[in-house]
Amino acid sequence: MLRETLVRGHQRLLHPPLSPGRGRFLQGQADLLDPEAASQIPRPQEARRRAARRLRSGASHSALRWNGVPRRYGDSGVGSLGSWRRGQNPRRDRVLRQREPRQRGPVLRGDGRAVVQEADSSGLHGLRGQSAVGQRGASQELFPYNSEERRPIVKRISREEFLLAAPGGLGMFANSEGASQRAPVNWSESVIAAAVCFPYVVALDENFVTIHSMLDQQLKQTLSFRDGRLLQDFEGKVMLASTKSVYVLVPLPLERQIQDLLASRRVEEALVLTEGAQRNIPKDKFQVLHRRILQQAGFIKFGQLQFLEAKEHFSKGELDVRELISLYPLLLPASSSFMRCHPPLHEFADLNHLAQGDQEKVLRCKKFLISYLGEVRSTDVANGCRDDVDTALLKLYAEQDHDSLLDLLASENFCVLTDSVSWLEKYHKYFALGLLYHFNGQDAAALKLWIRIVDGELQDSTRSDLYEYIVDFLCCSSSIEIVWKYADWALRKDPTTGIRIFTKRPVGKDRSEVNPDEAIAYLGKHSQALLLYLEHLVLERKMQKEKFHTHLVMLYLDRVMLLLSESPTDEGQLSRAREKLQAMLRESDLYRVQFVLGKMESCDKLLLERATLHGKLEEHDKALHILVHKLRDFPSAEAFCIWASSSRDPGYRQRLFHLLLGVYLDGSPPGKGQAAGGGGGEMEMAAVDLLNRHGEVFDAVRVLRMLPESWSLQLLRPFLNRAVRASMHAGRTSQIALGLARSENVQLLHDRLKERRKPIVVSEKKGCHLCHNTFSEPGVVCLPGGVPVHVHCAAQRQCL
Repeated sequence: MLRETLVRGHQRLLHPPLSPGRGRFLQGQADLLDPEAASQIPRPQEARRRAARRLRSGASHSALRWNGVPRRYGDSGVGSLGSWRRGQNPRRDRVLRQREPRQRGPVLRGDGRAVVQEADSSGLHGLRGQSAVGQRGASQELFPYNSEERRPIVKRISREEFLLAAPGGLGMFANSEGASQRAPVNWSESVIAAAVCFPYVVALDENFVTIHSMLDQQLKQTLSFRDGRLLQDFEGKVMLASTKSVYVLVPLPLERQIQDLLASRRVEEALVLTEGAQRNIPKDKFQVLHRRILQQAGFIKFGQLQFLEAKEHFSKGELDVRELISLYPLLLPASSSFMRCHPPLHEFADLNHLAQGDQEKVLRCKKFLISYLGEVRSTDVANGCRDDVDTALLKLYAEQDHDSLLDLLASENFCVLTDSVSWLEKYHKYFALGLLYHFNGQDAAALKLWIRIVDGELQDSTRSDLYEYIVDFLCCSSSIEIVWKYADWALRKDPTTGIRIFTKRPVGKDRSEVNPDEAIAYLGKHSQALLLYLEHLVLERKMQKEKFHTHLVMLYLDRVMLLLSESPTDEGQLSRAREKLQAMLRESDLYRVQFVLGKMESCDKLLLERATLHGKLEEHDKALHILVHKLRDFPSAEAFCIWASSSRDPGYRQRLFHLLLGVYLDGSPPGKGQAAGGGGGEMEMAAVDLLNRHGEVFDAVRVLRMLPESWSLQLLRPFLNRAVRASMHAGRTSQIALGLARSENVQLLHDRLKERRKPIVVSEKKGCHLCHNTFSEPGVVCLPGGVPVHVHCAAQRQCL
C-alpha cells in the first residue's frame, strides 16, 4: 500500500498516488493534488466500463480527456501502460514524432558521453544512443554516460536550459553552452525518469517519487511508489505510471503552496518560491501577489519581534502603514475610514493579542512603530493617510514621553485636532497641546493654556522658561490684537522681559509694526516698561522726534527726583539714574531745554544737570558759575568746556577756556595774588592747573595780560614752555608755508616766460579759436597753450 513520507520537515507538495489495492487516494494526508479533484477519481471498475464504452464507440485511447482531473485505469489492460507501446497509441505516436523548431540542446553521443550541440528537437529521437555529432556545429563534453546501464534523461526546463541525469545521483542543469547556472539536484542514483513542474523537479526511482525545488535544490517531499515505469509532465500535470496503473499528479496552486509555507512560518522559503515563479505568472498579477506575500512575511517577522526584517518586508511590499497602526488600540483617529485588508495579512487581533500580556513586548513594539512611522511619514508611503500617521505618532510620543513630540508639533503636521487634544490632556502635555493649537491657527487658545501653566493652574514641566517663550511668541505673532490682549499679563509678570514684545518685534510682510504712539499710550500704566520702550526708540532706533526725547528726559528726571526724596537714599541707584539723565541731557539736541530746566529750578541737588542745560542754551557763563562757585567742581568745569566746544571751531573752544580762566581769576580775593605765588587760594591754583593742562588752547599774549603781575613765572613755567613752543612751531610752520608758496609762484612765472618766448604765427588763413573768423589785424591775444584769438573775443570771454 502506498504511503506518504515527509522528509526534513519540508512542506508536502503532492497528494500520494493511488493505492493499487484499493483504487483510491489517501484523503487528507498530502497536499500537492487538489482535494476536490481527488474526490472525483472513479473506481477501477467504472474506469474500465467508460473505456470500453469509448472503444465500442470508435474512440481511440488518445481521445481520452482528463480535464485536469486525476484518473486511474484498471488492470485489464484497457487504458493501462501496456497499451501505450509505440505504434499502438496514435496520439502518443503523433506527440513523439511532432517536430519542433530547431534549437540548441544536449544530446548523447554514440560513445556514451553527454554533449551539447546544434540539433533538431524531435521528441525522443535524440535519446536513442545514436551519434548526433555531425556537421551542424561543435560539441562540448559534459560528463561520461553509460547508455547500456540506464536510459538517458533529458528534460527541457526553459528556452536553452535543460535537466540532465548525471552520474553520482545528480540532476544537472545545463544550458546550450554547456554551462550550469543552478546548483545540481541530489537525487537517487537509480532514477528512472524525471519531470519538470516548475519550480519543482519530480524524480522517479524504483521505490519512491521525490520532489526537489529548482530554486534552492532542496528535497521537499518523498512519496513511496513501487514498480514505477514512467514519469512525464504534461500541461502542468505530472503523469505517473506503474506496471498496472496510470496516475495524474496535479500540483497545488502556487499561491496555496506559498500560504502553507507562511502558515508554518517558513518566510524565506515562501519568498524564494514567490520570486522563482515570476516568469510563469503575468507581470501585473505577480506584482500584486509579491507585494501581498512580502506584507504577510513582514507581519510574521513583526510577530517574532524581528523588527529589522519586518521593516524591510513592509517597505518592499509597499504596506499601507495603517495596517500596522491598526494593531495598536486607539492609535487611529476616530475619523479614519481605514478597513483592514481582506483576506487578512496576519492572525493578530491587536497588540495585546500578539504580546499575550507581556508588557516588555508591548513596549518594544511601540518603540518599533515610533521608529517606523518617523521614517515613513515624509515619504510616499504616507500619501493619502498623513493624518492617520501623524496622529498615531503624536499619541505614541505623548504616551512614551518622547523628545520628538515637540519637533513633530513645531513643524508641518497633519494631526487630527479632536483626537489629539484628549490624548495630550490625558498625559499632561499641555505645552505640546498649545503648539498644536498654534499650528491649527488657534493662537488665543494656545496662549490661554500656556498662561495657566505659568500661573500654576496646570502642571507641565516641559519648559522651565515658558514665560520667556510666551513673550517671544507674542513678539513674533502676526495678530496685533492678540499682542494687545496678552501683553498686559506679560508686563505685569516681569516688565523688563515683557517689554521685548514691543522692542524685539520683527517687521515683515506678515507682521504689522506696532505704532510707537499707541505703544506709549498702552504702556502708560507700566512706568518701568515705558521707560525701557522709550530708551529703545531714542537710544537704539535713533528716532528723531522731540516728544520722545523730552518724554525720556522727564522719565529720567522723575526717577532721580523719586530717589532723592527717599530716606535713606540709595546712593548706588541714584548715581546710576543721574548718569543716565546727564548723558541724555548732553547727547540729545531734540528735547525741550527750557521746559526741562523749569522742572529743575527748584531742586538745588541737580546743579550739574542745570549747568548742562545752560550750556545747551549757550549760557556758558551761568553754567561755569554753577560749576565753579556753587559746586566747586573744577574738573567738571574743564569737561564742560571741552563738551560744549566739541564739533566747533578752535576759536570757539579758546573763548570758552578764556571764559573759564576769567571765572577763576574773578573769584580770587583782591590783594592776595602774592600769596598765590607761594601756593595760595583755591581759585588761583585751579587757574594755574587749567593753564598748565590746556596751555595749547589759550592765546598766550592775552593770558599774560589777564594774569596778576604778582604771580611767579616759576608757577607758570609749564604753561609758558608750551606756549613758547607752540608759538615757535606756528611761526616756523608759517615760514615754511610762505616759502613753498613763493617757490610755486616763481615756478609759474618761469613757465609764463617760456610760453612768451615762443613765436605766435598769425595769418589770414588762420582763424580765431573762439569765433573761428580769420585774423585781419596783427593785434591778438594768446590763450594758455599758445592759442591766438581776437582781442575783442578775449575781452568778451573775460567778461563772461
